[in-house]
Amino acid sequence: MKERKPKNFFVQGPIAASFIAESIQDHSSRTGIGAHSIFLGQVRADRIDDKEVESIEYTAYEEMALDKMHAIREDMFAKYDLACMHVYHSLGNVRTGEISLFVFTSAAHRRAAIDACQEIVERVKSELPVWGKELFGDQSFQWKANQ
Repeated sequence: MKERKPKNFFVQGPIAASFIAESIQDHSSRTGIGAHSIFLGQVRADRIDDKEVESIEYTAYEEMALDKMHAIREDMFAKYDLACMHVYHSLGNVRTGEISLFVFTSAAHRRAAIDACQEIVERVKSELPVWGKELFGDQSFQWKANQ
């Protein structure tokens, strides 16, 4: 198995739709790929105690998160026949309706791409030291539970 160098997967602020589109387009020359699976996590305007979430401020223990993401990445390449995978997570403030998580897997066949994408999302949400502070219009906040 080829060792893949860990890379920073954090993005400051929301993940732009143009970045997502460019990521997809960049794979058009890789003709051995037959399937892509994409997950986009969007900030919801949840209503909590009669207050509406306006944004989430994401923070992370970055060094630990990068090490953990590298381990997840290696696990996914060992478990699934992937051509590539990309994971991007926002840090900083992301408003409702904006994208904060982008997971993109590619494989020769759909099952590997779909299954790997789903597993990566679950592991990112449960294993990475990334926290979200839900901010309300009245300047109050609460820490978000990963679900």
